[in-house]
Amino acid sequence: MLLPICTRSMGKTLWICWMESSHLCCLIPETTATLLHVMLLGSHPSTLAGDLTYSGSVWISSEMKGLNDDCEHFECFPPGHLYSSKTGVFRRWYNPPWFSEAIPSVPYDPLVLRRAFENAVIKRLMTDVPFGVLLSGGLDSSLVASITARYLAGTKTAKHWGSQLHSFCVGLENSPDLKAAREVAEYLGTVHHEFHFTVQDGIDAIEDVIYHIETYDVTTIRASTPMFLMSRKIKSLGVKMVISGEGSDEIFGGYLYFHKAPNKDEFHHETCRKIKALHQYDCLRANKATSAWGLEARVPFLDKQFINVAMSIDPESKMIKKDEGRIEKWILRRAFDDEEHPYLPKHILYRQKEQFSDGVGYSWIDGLKAHADQHVTNKMMRNASNIFPHNTPTTKEAYYYRMIFERFFPQNSARLTVPGGATVACSTAKAVEWDSAWKNNLDPSGRAALGVHLSAYNAETPLSNMPSKVIDNIPRMIEVPRVAIQS
Repeated sequence: MLLPICTRSMGKTLWICWMESSHLCCLIPETTATLLHVMLLGSHPSTLAGDLTYSGSVWISSEMKGLNDDCEHFECFPPGHLYSSKTGVFRRWYNPPWFSEAIPSVPYDPLVLRRAFENAVIKRLMTDVPFGVLLSGGLDSSLVASITARYLAGTKTAKHWGSQLHSFCVGLENSPDLKAAREVAEYLGTVHHEFHFTVQDGIDAIEDVIYHIETYDVTTIRASTPMFLMSRKIKSLGVKMVISGEGSDEIFGGYLYFHKAPNKDEFHHETCRKIKALHQYDCLRANKATSAWGLEARVPFLDKQFINVAMSIDPESKMIKKDEGRIEKWILRRAFDDEEHPYLPKHILYRQKEQFSDGVGYSWIDGLKAHADQHVTNKMMRNASNIFPHNTPTTKEAYYYRMIFERFFPQNSARLTVPGGATVACSTAKAVEWDSAWKNNLDPSGRAALGVHLSAYNAETPLSNMPSKVIDNIPRMIEVPRVAIQS
């Protein structure tokens, strides 16, 4: 969405708004018209740019590619802020209690949390187009699908498109996500669409993915590629909107590295940091990998009211305590653990966190590393700090992505829009300090959470030294036949 810039008085006020997690644009009629651009929480990243001619004009676009031919300077539009062309400065308007990172103390009430999330999902069932849910078989997407299936029949949407929900999943053949999603779909009675891709399919799409999502962040590219391929197939079925489960891991500390959080204060601070950065990671992926094909993604976990409820809970209740049987996202799991009217099968409700780039099939990441090994030499890596002084890539995979990104977006301001720093299992750089063993195993994959993930990497072999297995070409994208969607 390229937002218009006002050049003269319009004589009226124009409002453009989508749900409550995107942009708001207001043109205020004055002698000299004013643009007021508001960025809500994270799901539709926006880029602010200064004009190349240094005339003082400001352009706003949701994508860099809409600006990079004409503008020299780029900045990320910070979520929760507004920009007025009259003052020329950003001002924070979204300032919830959790943003200060003060430690909350509200006691955990599972029924309050459950109802808040059900309301967030129901709110997003308002649509006049064919829609479905993204279903990986993990906790978050399965809960979204379960609530949608449970409440869809009573909505106006059901009268237009039917009360049977459509669900979509993507993965390599026999991947963990495909198996789990198939089971959840059968349990909920959805019309399930299962898409298979190969490692070579993903590799062939990497350049298109980087062009569309506009980042060189390793974990974002790993996860965006299957989602990009799936979105194309979903749109070809006539579906125009999907509901997805992004945001839960940031709010509840669902990533496996949270097992090592030393205390509730550190736990809460990390969740706050993760939420504040969503527009550069998971929301960037969810938005741009889908919108590349004209597909809209809605994310109920990032509903403002739900975030306020979830982030006001005493983080002691979110802490992972194996001796008490509390795994990651325990409070969310318990809130939907209803024996009388179950939302999900028990083993799905308590399935271990699997990052999307891992869940589509472990050989996906292994294949990416093998491909990068063939295109990036050791000599290139030794010279990496000279070629890429900012956010210097530390692995051949990161170097490979960076080369592609720089080809599409060569401006210095463009590379500055991408975050960097050490990470393990999608942690922030600060959280890497929680475990000294992680310093030799820095990788965004959940399998880098040594001693936590059931299929963790070998702790004795640093990830940068692990041999890569070359994946041979096998047949292209396959759709497992299912019931077609009527548009």
